[in-house]
Amino acid sequence: MVSPLLSPRSAAEGPASSTPHPCADRRSGFTLIELMIVMIIIGVLAAIAVPAYVQNVRHAREAVLREDLHTLRSAIDAYTIDKQKAPQSLDDLVRAGYLKVMPKDPFTNRVDTWQPVQTDALQSLDQTDSGIGDVHSGAQALAADGTAYNTW
Repeated sequence: MVSPLLSPRSAAEGPASSTPHPCADRRSGFTLIELMIVMIIIGVLAAIAVPAYVQNVRHAREAVLREDLHTLRSAIDAYTIDKQKAPQSLDDLVRAGYLKVMPKDPFTNRVDTWQPVQTDALQSLDQTDSGIGDVHSGAQALAADGTAYNTW
């Protein structure tokens, strides 16, 4: 008796076909050429992405350095106006509460590489003592615009 679900041809051949699939004897997987093409594509993408990433990190560090210098210079000015004398060291700014902590230089990753600039000029008539008037980074590298970080 022929099953209604099977066509007459498949019923004559039996429940399962005994002919193997043409690719059944071939091992499954990727060929060496396919793997090499994928590796080349990954290499090209990395060659494009890595320089862009490095440039973005550099610009971010430069932005942090600009902000840190602005903060330090503002703290020096506020200290000088409030105390009527310039700070004698950058640690004076932390001890007096003008900074919570000394910021890390984003290029040297240290807090002790800031270069304070001593000045003899007085900012106001009430100022009694000279001291630190400016601060620069201790990094010796060049910025993206070609200037040295220690001149900012």
